Amino acid sequence: MLPPGLAAQPVERADGRRLLQLHPPARTVVRLLVGACSCDLVRTRHPDPREDERLHRERYRRAGRARDSLMAAVEQHRRGAAVPAPTGGWPRALAAFVAEHARNAGETLYLLRFGAPDPSASGVPPVRRIRASDVLAQPEGWLEEDTPVLVGA
Repeated sequence: MLPPGLAAQPVERADGRRLLQLHPPARTVVRLLVGACSCDLVRTRHPDPREDERLHRERYRRAGRARDSLMAAVEQHRRGAAVPAPTGGWPRALAAFVAEHARNAGETLYLLRFGAPDPSASGVPPVRRIRASDVLAQPEGWLEEDTPVLVGA
């Protein structure tokens, strides 16, 4: 069961098919969201909201993304701020969920990705395997961008 305030949203079909290649036993591919954004799940928000937005702008510039997609992402991020964080913060709540899910459902794949999938990307990236105890020990560091992580009990 997801912690209160966390939502699961199905990914687009084409993206789901590609991600299922990383973990064939999986049946479902979802995005985990706080509000309309996933940022809160992997890092604590900066006390000054402008600092988080500055990080978004930097990432979008480096990625060569259009300004309208940046504005949409910033608005999504702002909506996430309206959802109160649980005690201990979102990264810790996500870590607890991941560990419980590994115990109940078995190995599960997680992927942190910035923005939409790159349609030119080919092949399947290597998957890193870790234990649920590793996730609990490092709630803000176990999930690295563009590195699929298979979490087992």
